[in-house]
Amino acid sequence: MLPSQALRARSAWKGPFFVAFPNLAEALRGNTPIRTNARLCTILPNYVGLRFLIHNGKSHVPISITEEMVGHKLGEFAPTRKRFQYKFSKNK
Repeated sequence: MLPSQALRARSAWKGPFFVAFPNLAEALRGNTPIRTNARLCTILPNYVGLRFLIHNGKSHVPISITEEMVGHKLGEFAPTRKRFQYKFSKNK
């Protein structure tokens, strides 16, 4: 992605990008997580209370949607990189 593309937002007349999950009502009733690879999907208000398994490139990370997450992207809550940690040696 070019730097100029990252600064541009989606057109207002198009609305937010989201994926129509077919088992949304079933997941809300049974509290089963929805497995998805759509990291660019915008979190809508009707997703509040649902659980998602968001793919980070290696595995699916469990996320519970809250009201503060509405308007953000699903991929923001599933980091794709691990934190760097120094390896401590036995010799000091």
